[in-house]
Amino acid sequence: MIVLGIDPGTAITGYGFVKDAGAAPALVACGVVTTPKGLAMPERLKIIYRELTDLILLHRPASAAVEKLFFARNVTTAMAVGQARGVAVLALAQANVPIGEYTPKEVKQAVAGYGGADKAQMQQMVRAILNLTAVPKPDDAADALAVAICHLHSMKLNALLKTD
Repeated sequence: MIVLGIDPGTAITGYGFVKDAGAAPALVACGVVTTPKGLAMPERLKIIYRELTDLILLHRPASAAVEKLFFARNVTTAMAVGQARGVAVLALAQANVPIGEYTPKEVKQAVAGYGGADKAQMQQMVRAILNLTAVPKPDDAADALAVAICHLHSMKLNALLKTD
């Protein structure tokens, strides 16, 4: 089973595909969708949507997760990230991919065991969990992989707890 994690942003949207490989998840692919700074917002959102749609078609994830919007002090930035997040959710919904949503704190708790983990700790945990020789770059791709790992762990736990 392949799971997609998305770290939304209008300038850079990170994505990470991991597969359930038994005891530990394995990396399938990761990277970023970037948009030119001077481009109008509708055009930037169109690029994000198109590239995520292509990636979904290529890797066919069974499920996906998008990081929930963390309301920062900068309302303008939060609104822009919210638009990118909406485009990502739309791409997944149109592909009929089930979607999970996690706060940054939930992702940190699931991946590093501590909701207050810093970026360096998270990157090292992603590297270790996926048995990689180096931390995935850029940071947005590593963040997206953390979201995917969190979702995979959550799905496994929910399956264990399910009482039918």
